Amino acid sequence: MRTFFVMCLGLALILGAGSFIGSCSYQTTVKSISSPNGNVKVHFDIDSVGQPFYKVQFNGQSIIERSDLGFQLADGENLSSHFKMVDCQVNHFDEVWEAIWGPNQYVRNNFNEAVYALKNKAGVLKIVFRVYDDGLGFRYEAERAEEQPIIITEEKTGFKLPANSTCWWIPVDDDSYEKIYQHTLISNIDSVQTPLTLITPDSIYLSIHEAALVNFPSMTISHSDSGYLQSRLVPDTIGHVYKGADILISPWRTIQLGKQAVDLINSDLIVNLNEEAQGDFSWVNPIKYTGIWWEMHLGLKTWHGGERHGATTAHAKEMIDFAAANELQGLLIEGWNIGWDEWKNFDYCRPYADYNLEEVVSYARQNGIEIVMHNETAGYVNEYEQQIPEAFDYYQKLGIKYIKTGYVGPVKSGEPHHGQRMVNHYQYVLEEAAKRGICILGHEHIKPSGLNRTWPNLLAVESARGQEYNAPWAPVNNPTEHVTILPYTRLLAGSMDYTPGLFKLTYEHLGITDKRAYSTLAQQLALYVVCQSPAQMACDLPDNYIGHPAFEFIKNVPVNWSRSLALDGAIGEYLVMARKAKNSDCWYLGAITNDKKRTVTIDCSFLNADIDYKCVIYRDANKSDYQTEPHDFLIEEKAVNASTKMEVRLARGGGAAIEFIPDFTKMGALIE
Repeated sequence: MRTFFVMCLGLALILGAGSFIGSCSYQTTVKSISSPNGNVKVHFDIDSVGQPFYKVQFNGQSIIERSDLGFQLADGENLSSHFKMVDCQVNHFDEVWEAIWGPNQYVRNNFNEAVYALKNKAGVLKIVFRVYDDGLGFRYEAERAEEQPIIITEEKTGFKLPANSTCWWIPVDDDSYEKIYQHTLISNIDSVQTPLTLITPDSIYLSIHEAALVNFPSMTISHSDSGYLQSRLVPDTIGHVYKGADILISPWRTIQLGKQAVDLINSDLIVNLNEEAQGDFSWVNPIKYTGIWWEMHLGLKTWHGGERHGATTAHAKEMIDFAAANELQGLLIEGWNIGWDEWKNFDYCRPYADYNLEEVVSYARQNGIEIVMHNETAGYVNEYEQQIPEAFDYYQKLGIKYIKTGYVGPVKSGEPHHGQRMVNHYQYVLEEAAKRGICILGHEHIKPSGLNRTWPNLLAVESARGQEYNAPWAPVNNPTEHVTILPYTRLLAGSMDYTPGLFKLTYEHLGITDKRAYSTLAQQLALYVVCQSPAQMACDLPDNYIGHPAFEFIKNVPVNWSRSLALDGAIGEYLVMARKAKNSDCWYLGAITNDKKRTVTIDCSFLNADIDYKCVIYRDANKSDYQTEPHDFLIEEKAVNASTKMEVRLARGGGAAIEFIPDFTKMGALIE
């Protein structure tokens, strides 16, 4: 605790904006701690058998009733009962830090903290609470007696909620997060992934997740009875969930709270609970890219070699020309390296014979385009790790700054994708990439937990059903409500490589009538604002973009922001999201809806009151409908300012994408 206290105090003095004050002895233990504005209150205590527990109130209402804390150890000992309090510390901290990229350039980190030190015969357990105005985080710091290793079989953390709370969830699958969300009472869930978003009978919104997931298994949530939710750590092949030395520091268990659903989106709690970056990451640059990718999902080209091979030198050059001519910064190339024919024995330095990697990289550099290298492992993780030093050195020599990793299928060693071993693998890849000035886009990756603050080269991960599930091969395409659930669930954890931008939404031209994207074209544009990411893809084929007036929005929309505001919405129904471009006075707005058409009112008071704006609106036309007329859209221009309120019609499965450009000078024509 002393080291941590000194570090934070020093940081506060350096920034000139932080403070850390106050302490207490165990004789005068503070059993309740509130957020800076008093909205959130946490009560901590140990009961008559030495079991630690906590409770949470929000705006005076009980949200989390008595819930247990601690761990069960593999040797039969426990760090969950027979404790005595031996010390406590109470502190306050307040700072403003600047993000290299993200939804907000400047982030306030303002919390009250209590650190409770407990001791039993198995060792010492510190439980650290940080209480924010929009929620809380708590974590464990454990030390075994006599320097024994810590091997955990179970985490005891509970979340006791009202039994008739409802939630949005995906089931636990230790290999994938790519499931369709369900909306039920918490009594109807078994084991689910986090973030788990809920609403109580008193209409309080909350989301349970974790922050700073490092050297620890992923936390999932199971339901026992009467609204009691229990943490479940993903186990290894013999049932252990964590193995380490005699000192353990867990990820933060997080609870975000809000009176409205959009309050969860507007929270910075997850990223604030991560450490600041160490070292210089000024080389990290957000990117908008296209790819040799979607044609494989359509069955027009193949990842593996042969006459329909996608990743050829000639095709890569064609795509580089398209990217350079259309204000895109990067090109993803999948299926370039040996191994795709067998789906094993991947070589991350050796391309197919029809793909000259060095020639393509050189041509891209001449045209100002970054190559996004693709490393698919097919679950051969040990083999990938053996090749990483040589491969990443080679990429660095070539000047490659971006890698998209992939882990399709089970890990071949038998480990789950989300256990401690794989969490450490993803971290190893991230750190080895950072040493060489390379950014990571992770697919089939561990869920985000705010680590982009510590490692800004972690640009985005997938960790949910993305656009690829709108392809013809998908057994079930993404339902209309999917993108109206993601911002309130998965996206609370961090940026997602959703890959928006489909302009050809049906596949009759391919002879396929039973698969499609359940979206209008206007909604696809809106997703660039709704699904925040510093690495956004224009995912469709060039032929579907060239000459299309709506492509102008994809060219213009930024991938880095100075401020973000979720203005209005309901989970699974709709969302209106506004973001201000970094280093610009331009604002962008995305509005999306599910299978219900609706009209949303946009209050423009987020705009600068001293500036007039030209507003360019890409919206659903009168006949637009995701089933019957998905490609129908309008472009309108009008003058607006901060006092403007305007209504925008959203079709079924539809949306609107709006650009607010300062210093309006002239009105354009309506484009049908």
